[in-house]
Amino acid sequence: MMFAMATLFVWYPKCTTCQKAKKWLEEQGENFQLRDIKEDKPTLEELRTWYQASGLPLKKFFNTSGLVYKSMQLKDKLPELSEEEQLELLASDGMLVKRPILVTDQGITTGFREDVWRTLLP
Repeated sequence: MMFAMATLFVWYPKCTTCQKAKKWLEEQGENFQLRDIKEDKPTLEELRTWYQASGLPLKKFFNTSGLVYKSMQLKDKLPELSEEEQLELLASDGMLVKRPILVTDQGITTGFREDVWRTLLP
């Protein structure tokens, strides 16, 4: 991969799972760049790169339990949208994006699962 940077931790400070993940990263002694998903939402290009590098289904990048997702009734609409339309939708509002996101040289994942995160740390 071509990232060669500090670990990027994209979070929403009010999210309890994000707080737990941040604490876990700190306990691992990991150096990471912190980024608030609402204040500094991922760009279309970043989302495209992360999605392609992650190997995850695009749906895993959507915050399916979020209020914005539900109010837009995306559960029914997503299957009809192209990959590009879904990426553009994600880029339009940081609150639609599943968090936290961990971006390392080893890979990228959404949500917090200790076992998965451990494999992505150098």
